[in-house]
Amino acid sequence: MRRRKFFAASAAAGLSIYTGGELKGRSESGEIPKRVFGKTGERLTIIGMAGGRFPMCSYEDAKAITLRACQLGVNYFDNARIYWQGKSEEVYGDVLAPFRKRIFITTKSPQRSRQGAEADLEKSLRALKTDYVDLWQIHQVSKMHEVEQIFAPGGAIEAFEAAKKGGKCRFIGFTGHHDPQVHLEMLKRYDKYDSILMPLNPADPSYLSFEKIVLPIAVERGMGIQGMKSTANSKLLHAIPLKDCLSYVLSLPIHCLALGCTTLGQIEDDVRIVQQFKPLTEEQLAQIREKGAKWKGPRLEDWKIDTERASTDIYRDGFYA
Repeated sequence: MRRRKFFAASAAAGLSIYTGGELKGRSESGEIPKRVFGKTGERLTIIGMAGGRFPMCSYEDAKAITLRACQLGVNYFDNARIYWQGKSEEVYGDVLAPFRKRIFITTKSPQRSRQGAEADLEKSLRALKTDYVDLWQIHQVSKMHEVEQIFAPGGAIEAFEAAKKGGKCRFIGFTGHHDPQVHLEMLKRYDKYDSILMPLNPADPSYLSFEKIVLPIAVERGMGIQGMKSTANSKLLHAIPLKDCLSYVLSLPIHCLALGCTTLGQIEDDVRIVQQFKPLTEEQLAQIREKGAKWKGPRLEDWKIDTERASTDIYRDGFYA
């Protein structure tokens, strides 16, 4: 889906919008506004480049997009070992090495054992051409039995703690988009995460909402909070303009939003929007949320559990098979 074509054509209840720090108004210098990333002390641009969509373009295009993001002032670069079978990390390694001291690089591992996660990290460091990452995250935690594996003896959490202690990563966290209850369980099991990554968009509050269920706890803990899927993988853009989708998420109490791009025009559009970002009022948030509610459900957010299949599907391990 061509997001730029959509663009050219066209706080959940109980949560406060973002009004603190250096983001009370528009960026006067034309630079991308920054926020302090939770308790880490790092100042990250409110949008970041994500490598998850690079398989939708060529390797050379992915390199050009990454370089352009850096030139435009983006300092937050998200990736994962499984993106494009490791090639997305290689893109970053080819482009970002000269800028390493002034950028914040994240990557992730979906491995649930210590041995598997440690092997992933070594591959990631080689591909990224760095001896450490700023943030390493447990990737795509989707089911309750995965939580058990992560925290079992020899589980992945041991690799993450060891990597932080050994200087191979500065901070650790986890990600997921399937079920907010799994996020809650991850938070219940462990209180030393530095960060969390969750899907947030105008339709989310109306169906299995991460904004309502998970975000308040992350705020209370002072975690570095990252958003993703702000346009529901572009599927909301037929009804809600890109500017409104981005502004909606960035007006929530988060620190940064990861954006996947497949053209230079997309990253340029994103940067232009956030250079002029103003936090939305509660009334404006409610209006956008109402538009999103019309499209709520698993057909739009197909990364979440499909509760509408409950009457016909087999329920196993707390999730639909």
